[in-house]
Amino acid sequence: MSLPTLEGLEGVGGARILARLDLNVPIKDGRVADDTRITAALPTLRWLLERGCSIAACSHLGKAKGEPDPSYSLAPVAAELEKALGRPVNFVPDCLDPSRVAADEGSLLLLENLRFYPGEKANDPEFAARLVEPYSHYVNDAFGTAHRAHASVEAAARSYPRGRKAAGFLMEREVAALGRVVDQPEQPFVAVVGGAKVSTKTAPLEALVGRVSSLLIGGGMANTFFLAQGLEVGRSLVEEEMVETAQSVLAAAAERGIEFVLPNDVVVADAIDNPQLVEVVASNAIPAELMVVDIGPEARARYREVLAAARTVFWNGPMGVFEIADFAAGTLAVAEALASSPAFSVVAGSE
Repeated sequence: MSLPTLEGLEGVGGARILARLDLNVPIKDGRVADDTRITAALPTLRWLLERGCSIAACSHLGKAKGEPDPSYSLAPVAAELEKALGRPVNFVPDCLDPSRVAADEGSLLLLENLRFYPGEKANDPEFAARLVEPYSHYVNDAFGTAHRAHASVEAAARSYPRGRKAAGFLMEREVAALGRVVDQPEQPFVAVVGGAKVSTKTAPLEALVGRVSSLLIGGGMANTFFLAQGLEVGRSLVEEEMVETAQSVLAAAAERGIEFVLPNDVVVADAIDNPQLVEVVASNAIPAELMVVDIGPEARARYREVLAAARTVFWNGPMGVFEIADFAAGTLAVAEALASSPAFSVVAGSE
């Protein structure tokens, strides 16, 4: 992938930069609860500031619906970013405010939530034109938002010629990491796919079937594959309308000689909240009155065994209802297996 990088920016010294970052961080009681995404943006910001650039950083936060909402303000993020950088960050309470140009070299602004305007999510070219107008260069380091055709991501990038726009260091690193999985993964290549629904993972599953040596399935989506094999799933989360798709994935895996691994035992419960009954059963003996909430201990051992032999791993989605401590063992087992594995591992997803 020919990705324009910071090193390729033309005339960057003292330039006015619009930096699209991913500062969509959790806010609790008016304070940033997790600064991981802020920390991830620092190398790009420091590189630009060291070259005398004046930067206007922009981002969305939460699910603002096209109008100002104080609960989704980036003001707390500005305070946290200032602390992380150890230098002033001036907060601009409107992303289209006429004063949104940092006048001094080496200065940094943070613009208010882009989603306070409906034009952001609508990828409105007029909104994008107003947003980018004061800036000579554009840098996108918002990898977590790069898949969205929003104005600050898609239309804004089109407003600049090559040489005046670039991916930040985080974007560059993430694309390179995914490239190792997509282009020439070292074998054995194992994919671990979980989460609630097959319907949200159909395209990734079909793509992975053509590349991996083993595919490990967990989470609620495993129930749909159980159903596709004619097994009882009790009161478990299941997508009956996706059974044919699951059967197609199973057939494709078999045709290509791919090891398709479903949990051979599962943890079942009578309820997710305040369960009175929790037990481990074989996957072909799920009681009609119970629901699957995690992969079982035998499945965890099997998944660890496959992952220990892997050289490349792609993981997307939890193995169970991991938000509940009693149902998190399967997800933790996969995480621990990757942590101790020599494989190159990519973990993706909002979880």
